[in-house]
Amino acid sequence: MAKINENFIKIPATYLFSEIAKRVTQHKEENPTAPIIRMGIGDVSLPLPDAAVDAMIKAADEQRDASSFRGYGPEQGYAFLREAIAENDYVSKGIQIDIDEVFVSDGAKSDTGNIGDIFDVSNRVAITDPSYPVYVDTNAMGGRAGEPTASGEWTNLVYLSCNAENNFVPALPTEKVDLVYLCYPNNPTGTTLTKEQLTVWVEYAKANKVILLFDAAYEAFITEDNVPRSIYEIDGAKDVAIEFRSFSKTAGFTGTRCGYTVVPKQLMGYSENGEQVSLNKLWNRRQCTKFNGTSYVVQRAAEATYSLEGKKQVKKLIEFYTENARIIRQGLLKAGYTIFGGVNAPYVWAKAPVGQTSWEYFDYLLKEKNIVTTPGAGFGASGEGYVRFSAFGSREATIEAMQRLEK
Repeated sequence: MAKINENFIKIPATYLFSEIAKRVTQHKEENPTAPIIRMGIGDVSLPLPDAAVDAMIKAADEQRDASSFRGYGPEQGYAFLREAIAENDYVSKGIQIDIDEVFVSDGAKSDTGNIGDIFDVSNRVAITDPSYPVYVDTNAMGGRAGEPTASGEWTNLVYLSCNAENNFVPALPTEKVDLVYLCYPNNPTGTTLTKEQLTVWVEYAKANKVILLFDAAYEAFITEDNVPRSIYEIDGAKDVAIEFRSFSKTAGFTGTRCGYTVVPKQLMGYSENGEQVSLNKLWNRRQCTKFNGTSYVVQRAAEATYSLEGKKQVKKLIEFYTENARIIRQGLLKAGYTIFGGVNAPYVWAKAPVGQTSWEYFDYLLKEKNIVTTPGAGFGASGEGYVRFSAFGSREATIEAMQRLEK
């Protein structure tokens, strides 16, 4: 008799975005001509940069020639991409990262979920609330979350509430924890931490032997000077933090799939007998065993985004979505909404009208305005009463959506 992992049946039967898709499909079936504008899931709408596509075509041509054909690649990523990442995203900004601290993957979603493989099930995990659902669900699958409660929270997770009352700045845990997920610029709220605020977290982690799991997937959208693009801008962060990044939103790789994780060689965990163990070596072992590497063609495309032309093209993509975020902010403010985010991130976090839950307001916007958002409650208890607007749509659709709301 094959027994299942019981943790899988403890989590909600449907993933947040699957439930959204289900409701949108039903609305579309009932209203076939409804002019639906999708501002929910954070999928991009602009095509890949030409530099990336040209690089993929060239790499694909190499695969038809025996002299340039590539079979299995290194699980950690090809040196050409790891070198480009280390130089352009870190060394050029005064942060020393070696290429063997960079691990290329198929995206930050996979890595933020899989990172739990190298940590013991007994670790206590803290998560900002609201947060990206993958952090919660993968820890539940791994057996760290405990049991689900009637409110939707988990008994073994520590929730760090982020709301308007605390300006969306999470307070340090008041109980012992071992791992903390931080996502900044934040998904879903679009808010950020300043360098001073993030320094508090690094100092806390060093003092308490805590590992920070820092999701920086949206760093390219930062516009303000005092907001760090990398946690490694903070002194001592390489002793306590793993950083996750993605090409999905920066260069439109949502369907192409490429990201990377940085695990500093000086970052240590502890064995059962208290001995220090290199997390870099553990993650390398995990990847070599359970991951066959990102395709050569995709890695060449990612490398091309660091070329002179690639950087120009990526910059235009970011500027386009940043302008969409500005249009959403202005439109929502004009329509009388209370909003947050959208300055250093492609998401705007809007308060639902008094008396309506997140899902109720989601349904109202879908059925009455034909606008798809994301209900805040899907990101955690502190997200109740909010909806998230994504800036990744077309310009025309973004303007039209705001005009509908102003009516």
